[in-house]
Amino acid sequence: METLTNLESFVRSAECGSFSAAARRLALTPAAVSRNVAMLERNLGVRLFHRSTRKLTLTEAGDTFLAAIGNNLQSLQNAIQGVAHDDGQPAGVLKISVAPAFGMDWLLPLLPEFLQRYPRVRPEWHFENRPVDLVAEGYDAAIGGGFELTPGVVARTVAPVHIIAVASPAYLAGRAPPTDPTDLIDLDGIALRSQTSGRIRTWTMRNAQGDEASAALRESVVVNEPAAVRQAVRLNLGVALAAVCDVQPCIASGELVRVLPDWWAEAGVISLYYASRDLLPGKTRAFVDFVVETFAREQYMQRFSANSAPTNSR
Repeated sequence: METLTNLESFVRSAECGSFSAAARRLALTPAAVSRNVAMLERNLGVRLFHRSTRKLTLTEAGDTFLAAIGNNLQSLQNAIQGVAHDDGQPAGVLKISVAPAFGMDWLLPLLPEFLQRYPRVRPEWHFENRPVDLVAEGYDAAIGGGFELTPGVVARTVAPVHIIAVASPAYLAGRAPPTDPTDLIDLDGIALRSQTSGRIRTWTMRNAQGDEASAALRESVVVNEPAAVRQAVRLNLGVALAAVCDVQPCIASGELVRVLPDWWAEAGVISLYYASRDLLPGKTRAFVDFVVETFAREQYMQRFSANSAPTNSR
């Protein structure tokens, strides 16, 4: 009977397209992964991969075998993990991807409470502005927006993303306040360039009466990270269009103010992404439940809404 190690080496190699990438996910050497796969092929009596110097590709037999055992392998791993500790406590490395500004402002402060509840979980959190592939890259969960929902992955909305105009009181001092979004072009603009598309996005803002107007910034400063946008605004460099979640603490403290407080734009939602499996690993289930529970308790849905953001404004 094949060992779980041999089967896992085969599945991860197929997902990653190389023994080296699979080895990094499994914390093994490439030689060990290659050896495990070779042992599996020898025991089955078939070749599972076409090997070349550039990549691995599945043979017809390998493709059939992967389809047959993929989900069963995960169930076996979950079952083993579920009984690994007598007291049933979630345990293991919890690999999470989250946007830097949101993660450090709102998620990281929750970590002490999470670890107090689940001391056997070891967080490995990656702060990055990109939609990751949960399955191929070995993430347990991700928090962000704009992820492609690949088969086997679900998204659970935890907060809205509303865009508002902000500036520092010092920058606005002595300047005529804008009356609608089209007036923002007359101010120094701090623009955000997307790290994925390379474009600077323009927004269509609206108010409670249903009026809409385009908000384009004069690109006086361009950065590619929301945290840098916030810092540039704090340095009195101009006005920016930013997500409420990224600037809410600065508005609450009076360090920044809302420009055009009656106007906002919608930019989707913040979602919690994880695999749609009946038998989630205990560590992942604990994290998902904790995030949903805590975000509800802290009223993030309301706090990140443009309609309930701090009203300190100009």
